[in-house]
Amino acid sequence: MSIEIIHVPDLGGADSVEVIELSVSPGESVEPEQSLVVLESDKATMDIPCPKAGIVKNLLVNVGDKVSEGSAIVEIETAAADTEIEPAVANSSEGDVADNLKQEADPVAEKPVTTVDVSLAEQTVQVPDIGTDQAVEVVEISVSVGDQIAEGDALLVLETDKATMDIPSPFSGEVVKLLVGEGDKIKQSDDIAVLRVSAQIAADTTTTLDTPATDTLSEQTPAAVSVAVAGDSSDVSDTPEASAGLMPGADVYAGPAARQLARELELDLRRVTGTGPRGRILKEDLNEYLKNAVAIAESNGGSGSGIPSVPDIDFSKFGDTEVVPLTKIQKLTAANMQRSWLNVPHVTQFDDADITELESFRKSLKQEAESRDTKITPLPFLIKACAHTLKAHPEFNRSISSDGEHFIQKHYINIGMAVDTPKGLVVPVIRHAAEKGIWQIAEEVNALALKAKEGKLTAADMQGGCFTISSLGAIGGNGFTPIVNTPEVAILGVSKSQTKPVWNGEEFVPRLMLPLALSYDHRAINGADGGRFFTFLIAQLADLRRLAL
Repeated sequence: MSIEIIHVPDLGGADSVEVIELSVSPGESVEPEQSLVVLESDKATMDIPCPKAGIVKNLLVNVGDKVSEGSAIVEIETAAADTEIEPAVANSSEGDVADNLKQEADPVAEKPVTTVDVSLAEQTVQVPDIGTDQAVEVVEISVSVGDQIAEGDALLVLETDKATMDIPSPFSGEVVKLLVGEGDKIKQSDDIAVLRVSAQIAADTTTTLDTPATDTLSEQTPAAVSVAVAGDSSDVSDTPEASAGLMPGADVYAGPAARQLARELELDLRRVTGTGPRGRILKEDLNEYLKNAVAIAESNGGSGSGIPSVPDIDFSKFGDTEVVPLTKIQKLTAANMQRSWLNVPHVTQFDDADITELESFRKSLKQEAESRDTKITPLPFLIKACAHTLKAHPEFNRSISSDGEHFIQKHYINIGMAVDTPKGLVVPVIRHAAEKGIWQIAEEVNALALKAKEGKLTAADMQGGCFTISSLGAIGGNGFTPIVNTPEVAILGVSKSQTKPVWNGEEFVPRLMLPLALSYDHRAINGADGGRFFTFLIAQLADLRRLAL
């Protein structure tokens, strides 16, 4: 591993510009072209990209600092055989180098490259950027004191309102001390563990390389720097979402970190007031907006729409009671369902699908499924049929924009499947379902369902859905009205199949019929659209050969 200093590239003539946003944090892994900091001149804002992949070791500037071309801004660790130290660093005193590395070092005044003997030192690991400034709960400690771990091994598991996430170790070494326990609340930059690592890694992490901006110019080119004209209050971005003009808030003045957080939280940036320079929206502004939104919702009795709240009742007057707190997933599900029900005009249509042949074919695959070490339920067939139907009826593969003036047409097909877990309902997503075969879908269904029940789903596992299937077939019931999983525009409810007499034109014959309920957003879909979608879907389920057409 080697340490490299990233410098400010050519700014096109601008001099002494202000750092207005830090887009990364120490310990965070970065990819090539990922924004490191945002600078602002009198005329424009500029994202300074990372030239190569690595791990952020130190931020050498702060918000409000003035920098110019050649100024050192970030220290990153990259994969290399030796540690490269620029000439300006080589001029540091031998005593300082020895103190920082806790060992004797040879003079390096005439060499830009220094090789340091490997010894051990203790290094404190902190919580990296986890996408929120709020404290989250430690639900599992993945290592013990004395364990030898490799870089990337999970140290502990955190649980947010939406998912659990592993916190990986940025170094290889021995666990010396754990600074947190299960149930603790921690946030970004909190200390979580002490590791015994090589002295070189410790020195790379803790030593700030104080290189004058004029001594060494960066070898990286500014080709990837994106510029946004402040007067236009818009960011120029190469992302498909921005170029297509599909992201709510694409026309506001905000940095990449704020935009990423807004996408994760599904917030419209146009509703947020910026407090940064020239009204720029910061991550802190998003957090403040959410806080205010929660306060307004609570003042309205929790509905957020002025609907009177349900009064509290002392049920203990009537008998023994117990107060049991909702899990985070249950609270989030309740909020999402209420929001969807209040904002989306629901319509539900019902029909039965003849799955006699499908079920016969599925049962014939039992032996092959065992040889593949998997199991195949009706759900993979439903997912494949729905994906095929969405491809034929793209009006169901849309989302209404928050302004109500546009819809976003999706050209990918991801199917969510509702999974009942001990902690509540979650919806992992099968991606690109139309392009996958039944066996591949079945394997992914089984893997995601297992992760859901074990509480190991990540936020990425539950994002990007286009259409949701909620199946109660294994439980029972003749039908139900599922609530649309907004911002999707439709959801399919599946109940328990039953053998019924069906008239074939000459006589009644026993057929296995599957009750289906299709709920949709009436703003995006009308009754005729729903009828055509249902007819097409039922034809796919009745004759699986149609999936090949």
